Amino acid sequence: MTAEQVTVSGEGLTIDEVVRVSRYGANVAISQDEAVQARVRKSNDFILQAVEDNQPIYGVTSGFGALAYKVISKDQAVELQNNIPWFHKVGTGNRLPNEDVRASILVRMNSHLQGASGIRMSMIERMGTFLNAGATPVVKEFASIGASGDLSPLSYITACLIGLDESWTVDYQGEEVGAQTLLKKIGLEREELGPKEGLAMVNGTSVMTGIAANVVYDTRNLLALTFGAHALLFQGLFATNQSFHPFIHARKPLPGQVSAASTMLELLSGSKLIADELQGQHEFRGGDEPIQDRYSLRCLPQYMGPIVDGLRQIAEQVEFEINAATDNPLVDAAAGHTYHGGNFLGQYIGVSMDQLRYHVGMLAKHLDVQIAMAVMPAFSNGLSAMLVGNADRTINGGLQSLQLCGNCIMPQLQFYGNSLTTHYPTHAEGFNQNINSQGFGSANLARRSVEIFQHYMAISLLFGVQAAELRTKLIEGHYNASKSISPGTLGLYSAVYEVIGQQLNADKALFWNDYEQCIDEYIAAITADIKSGGKVVEAVTAVRQGLVS
Repeated sequence: MTAEQVTVSGEGLTIDEVVRVSRYGANVAISQDEAVQARVRKSNDFILQAVEDNQPIYGVTSGFGALAYKVISKDQAVELQNNIPWFHKVGTGNRLPNEDVRASILVRMNSHLQGASGIRMSMIERMGTFLNAGATPVVKEFASIGASGDLSPLSYITACLIGLDESWTVDYQGEEVGAQTLLKKIGLEREELGPKEGLAMVNGTSVMTGIAANVVYDTRNLLALTFGAHALLFQGLFATNQSFHPFIHARKPLPGQVSAASTMLELLSGSKLIADELQGQHEFRGGDEPIQDRYSLRCLPQYMGPIVDGLRQIAEQVEFEINAATDNPLVDAAAGHTYHGGNFLGQYIGVSMDQLRYHVGMLAKHLDVQIAMAVMPAFSNGLSAMLVGNADRTINGGLQSLQLCGNCIMPQLQFYGNSLTTHYPTHAEGFNQNINSQGFGSANLARRSVEIFQHYMAISLLFGVQAAELRTKLIEGHYNASKSISPGTLGLYSAVYEVIGQQLNADKALFWNDYEQCIDEYIAAITADIKSGGKVVEAVTAVRQGLVS
């Protein structure tokens, strides 16, 4: 992920571009296309004239929400807008991560560039200045029900942009400073919101959408890593590749299923640690082992397929929201009308983040089943109990506690998969917002779910590496799996070793004697690497691209 400049124009902004700005410090530029510039200017001109003519427009010449019956004179129009952040200053809880606030600002800029909001270009430019200066308003995790958009979170951003009061603060290069102090540091003057500008800034889904963009990006990485972890565990379990044969999936050609099967075929191609049965052969494996793999192995494409399809749909919906005008009312300057509507309802984000958390829980459960087979000799096709490395040392515990740690995490991920959007208060804002999306809350839960899954993924990769090495010993007579695992998983296998600071050893598996390493340090190192999009994630870049397309 590079920090190339991102140009916004009101359309075509992608999840990857949002992440480039939010995490990797890419500069932001506003399109200089005259059509983009003109539509913003014309919508603002329309609002100024409408106020001058005392036209009845919600939130411009009327009060807000349950107080929309109140008439606002043109002399009060500016005061009305500048009062908005004050009565929305109710945020509480933990701070949102800076990257999510930055993503929110970028999405808000893009939304306003559609020219349907009535806002001045100078206000949009301020948002770009904040992003490029590394100035991030402090926003809290509680206050939005995602009905009129993210009212309170966006009001915190708005107050900081104009330097309304020192009580709103900004993270500037690691230091928290008052909003007015910040403006001086970055060379901006205090500003006053014009007619509709306060409403245009706070009515919208941009904060939940910014969070969702970062979450979807991370989940795509985790999906690719899930396939990589499965491929390592498949090789450790000496599973067959026959279940991924194109003939099977051409008979049930759902896109996600076909993609999952082809991904596994590519990842396992060339491995010496699988039963290569693509020619249709069926070999008895000896002992009590069945002639075909158990369901969690054999049915992987059918299980993973709906998740692949689901995440593609979620990403598509998030990108629609990124490129939408989501405030109210919307201005059609060309026709000379404003329209009262509900694009600020974050239902698509709420539902998609509910679904994403469900999918994350299912990914973890599937890996948990493969790990459970790997540690049990009755199901592992000959691996040592609990994947003990040095079986000659009778007091070694192997990976039994690592499995328990995973067993602690997996049920929580499934719990996070429960819906939030169904639990909305019908009486919100004096029964005005009597349906609401809970999109902001659902997106915050999705972030937490992804953070937890990153820890679980680190655990899964450690199991995959150990299982592959023990299988290598059974087949090749040594523990260095680099020449026996598939080329498609070699990069991931090597990356795990590099991240934890260990060297491949033909005489020992990664986990040999209990006292020789601190497993928690390995988990922490791999988790941090996954969070940062480091070497472990880079090892599955091709897998990610194949699943996203």
